[in-house]
Amino acid sequence: MGEPGFSDALARISEHSPFLGLVLGREGDIAADPAAAIADPITVSAAPTRDMVEPRALRIQRRRLALIAAIGDLSGAYDFGRTTRLLSDFADEALDRAIRAAIRGRTPDAEPQGFAAIALGKQGSRELNYSSDIDPILIFDPATLPCKPREAPEEAAVRIARRVLEILQARDGDGYVLRVDLRLRPSPEVTPIALPVEAAISYYESQALPWERAAFIRARVAGGDGALGESFLDAIRPFVWRRALDYGTIREIQEISRRIRDHYQQGQRFGPGYDLKRGRGGIREVEFFAQIHQLIHGGRDPALRVPATRDALAALAAAGRIDAGEAAALDKAYVLLRTIEHRLQMIDDRQTHTLPSDPAALDHVARLHGLEEGAALIALLQPHVERVGRIYDALAEAGGSGLPSDPDTLGARLAEAGFPDAEIARRVVEGWRGATYPALRSPAAQSALEAVLPTLMSGFGGAPDPQHAITRFDAMLKRLPSAVNIFRLLEAQPALTRLLSAILSHAPTLAEQLGRRAELLDGLIDASAFAPVGDVPELMAAMAAEERGADYQWRLEHVRRIVNEKRFALGAQIVAGASDPLDVSAGYARVAEAAIEVLTAATVEEFASQHGHVPGSELVILALGRMGGGALTHASDLDLIYLFTGDYAAESDGRRPLGAVTYYNRLAQRVTAALSVPTAAGPLYEVDTRLRPSGTQGPLSVSLEGFATYQEKDAWTWEHMALTRARPVFGSAEARAQVQAIIIHVLHGARPERDILADAAKMRADMAAHKPPAGPLDAKLLDGGLVDLEFAVHVQQLCHRTGFDPQLGKAIDALVGQGIVPPALRPAHDFLTRLLVTLRLVAPDAQPPGERTRALIARALGLPDWEAVVATLGATRQEVRDCWAAIQAGN
Repeated sequence: MGEPGFSDALARISEHSPFLGLVLGREGDIAADPAAAIADPITVSAAPTRDMVEPRALRIQRRRLALIAAIGDLSGAYDFGRTTRLLSDFADEALDRAIRAAIRGRTPDAEPQGFAAIALGKQGSRELNYSSDIDPILIFDPATLPCKPREAPEEAAVRIARRVLEILQARDGDGYVLRVDLRLRPSPEVTPIALPVEAAISYYESQALPWERAAFIRARVAGGDGALGESFLDAIRPFVWRRALDYGTIREIQEISRRIRDHYQQGQRFGPGYDLKRGRGGIREVEFFAQIHQLIHGGRDPALRVPATRDALAALAAAGRIDAGEAAALDKAYVLLRTIEHRLQMIDDRQTHTLPSDPAALDHVARLHGLEEGAALIALLQPHVERVGRIYDALAEAGGSGLPSDPDTLGARLAEAGFPDAEIARRVVEGWRGATYPALRSPAAQSALEAVLPTLMSGFGGAPDPQHAITRFDAMLKRLPSAVNIFRLLEAQPALTRLLSAILSHAPTLAEQLGRRAELLDGLIDASAFAPVGDVPELMAAMAAEERGADYQWRLEHVRRIVNEKRFALGAQIVAGASDPLDVSAGYARVAEAAIEVLTAATVEEFASQHGHVPGSELVILALGRMGGGALTHASDLDLIYLFTGDYAAESDGRRPLGAVTYYNRLAQRVTAALSVPTAAGPLYEVDTRLRPSGTQGPLSVSLEGFATYQEKDAWTWEHMALTRARPVFGSAEARAQVQAIIIHVLHGARPERDILADAAKMRADMAAHKPPAGPLDAKLLDGGLVDLEFAVHVQQLCHRTGFDPQLGKAIDALVGQGIVPPALRPAHDFLTRLLVTLRLVAPDAQPPGERTRALIARALGLPDWEAVVATLGATRQEVRDCWAAIQAGN
């Protein structure tokens, strides 16, 4: 190196750097003897500050050091490494002094211990920019941190940290010391700015994300309690340097590469406006090329665990891990790119990395560097940028199959995939990648997410309603404790992603279930999920499987799990267009009946272990309403009446005996709880017992004798209407036959003489007044809907004492066969039932859904399009209205 060109450097500073020109005017001693300044920069920069208070002393020293570093750099007296080390060493000193000042300012007599700053980024590798943020993590030891009396260590640590930030960042006429960015700490949106050391260690051992591994390659203690900082770094070293690389780790490393490769594409194109840091072939690509190879090989080779980029390139080449020629080219490019980055930052003391687009501004940068004009600067940089880009391309290709991270590129890719509002979809994906939900915090979850994202976005983008699909999937992830398994399942089963997309697009009811229990998707892997569910004995066998010897709670959970899987699969059949909603409705009822059988039997057994049995007596469960008719929807309640056979005055024979009435009422409460109380396996059914004798005023369970007496003497018309769909669903064959005999006897005339038609008409009018339709598609409550159809059928059944069958469709057929109701009532029943069952899944609010869901509804109803659905609904309602009106008119 020749004689330093101080005069030329000072001239360029005065002409092309407004910031340094001002400093030069204030620090005449440095301008008068630059050789002395660059020979001992720390001493010279600090000379005027000896008697100043700490914050002001640091600000003035930083200002003077900035000028000395610039003169040394521009004159050729300092090479690139000397410049960055000088800036980094001052940052360390300033950070350490700020910590000590903050502690002593609060506790003057205490030793400044128990608080440390871990430098990351370029401060950590001693490669700090000319005008750069520092990115420390602040940790403290609650056991040794000096605190004020009655002050918690956590509160003291945060106050110390705030004072450190104030000392370093506050600006006045003397400038500032350092800009500080604390966002590299774990979960910065929720964690305090200073972290307890044990909590920080725990985080990095168990939850840290892939990019945090790369960040800690350059970590070192930069200020405060050195012993505390070193013990922290020793504890987390295995997190950074892993001896064994599994598939997931390699994918993490590829993901780091891919994200950086397509980030900040605005500055990718080389020329004026090029981003020296983030552009293709820029500083970041050199740094990540080195760091990725360090992560891959550094676990087994400690010689590669060096923080500085240039040192890492040299170590990797020496170990034969990268090509020596490529290492030399990257090193040369890195020095030039960083040097020009310094020139940009010297002009106005701004943390900028982008070449000016304005030709005059670009000329200033070039001339500050000693070139004639901006074009010469572009020509100087171009071959190096292109070489770095080519070298990095090979590394970036390893992660090229994923979705891009650059916002614009990602948005364009999502638009291509089919999202009508790609901006919303982009923000959702970026939220996932930001690991804002607990289910996405772990490295394994992030790795699994990136692996499945292309398939997932392709599936959602091709869904009938991409926006609904992605937003509902987002809501589902928000509630999940873990997402790894579901991501791996979807990655392994691309066809399942398409079905999931359809479910999330169309079926909020199923989407909500998935949000609570993502494992419900597992049940859709097998093609048998789209076959009709088995008969009740077959379902009971599945629910009772492996229960021998299991405790009561396990048996309940087992049944709940199977029921929810079956119900979810039945709903998915409608969404997928695999089954007629009438068949699905019957399937829902068979699942419920099997659950009643198994859960009640288990509850009876558990109850009897304490209270024994009532001799000559047993529980019988009578189902009414849609359950009695064997035609449930996804959201149907179970209308049940609990009965018992035998002598109501008898007593149980257990070690804690109960009278029969008390026994069966308590048992009925237990059965209701077993059927309805939500648990970890999910909720089952709402149980409605208001149809029992005397309603909510009567006992929960009544004897067969009491039931018969009530129905024959006291029951109202609406109770007899409900009885037309009554069906025993639990009890021995003999007990069921006894109940059925009572029902037949009552329905065929053993009941009070009442004006059935007048009672029914008044009841329907009251219902219309107090429970209006939920929306224009309420197939149940609209006039001419299912309720009117049921009223018409039940009135005719009771008046004519014929056509009794719990299944409404069969009852209608019987009445049609006798000429009592018009033939149009059966297709009306089928259409309205299909509509109700489908809408409970896809439009539970009974409002018209989006265009794409309308096509699903039409398909489920066997109609060509939505217009046909609307027309058929109108015509069907008119048929039902006409029938009900004719009955009321006595025709």
